[in-house]
Amino acid sequence: MAKTVFVLNGPNMNLLGTREPHLYGHATLKDVEALCRKTAAEHKLAVEFRQSNHEGEIVEWLQEAGAKKAAGVVLNPAGFTTTSVAIHDAIKAIAVPVIETHITNIHAREEWRRHSYVSLVAKAVICGFGIEGYALAIAGIAALGQNKSKR
Repeated sequence: MAKTVFVLNGPNMNLLGTREPHLYGHATLKDVEALCRKTAAEHKLAVEFRQSNHEGEIVEWLQEAGAKKAAGVVLNPAGFTTTSVAIHDAIKAIAVPVIETHITNIHAREEWRRHSYVSLVAKAVICGFGIEGYALAIAGIAALGQNKSKR
C-alpha cells in the first residue's frame, strides 16, 4: 500500500485561477490537484487533496495525517500563515514532516506577509515557484522517506 501525502490548502485557495491572477496565475485548484497526483504517482505516493476556508478543519486534517502516519503534509496555509497559532500547534503535535508551500514569494510581498507561524515548525518552506512548488514539496517528502528507509 502506498504511503499518503496530505496536500492541504487554506482559505481562498478555491478561488485560484480567478483571484489576483497577476500574482497567483491562471491555474485552478483542480490544476494543482492534477499536478500533485501526477507528481505523487511518480514517487509511488498516494494523495489526500483538500481545501478549507476554516481553520479548525485544517487542524483536524493535520491531526488525521499524524494519526495515519502519512508520508508528509504539503500545506499552503494561505491567509492562516500569519495568524494561526492553532495550525502551528497542530504541526508541532504530529510526527509527520510538513512542508509549507506558497505560490508566491511571501518574502517579496507586504511586510505583514513575511511572518509565518507555520515556518517556525515546518520541516521546510517552498515559495515563489508558482504551482510547481507543490510538485517540489511532494518530491521533497519522497526524498525524506527514501532517506529514512536507508538508515
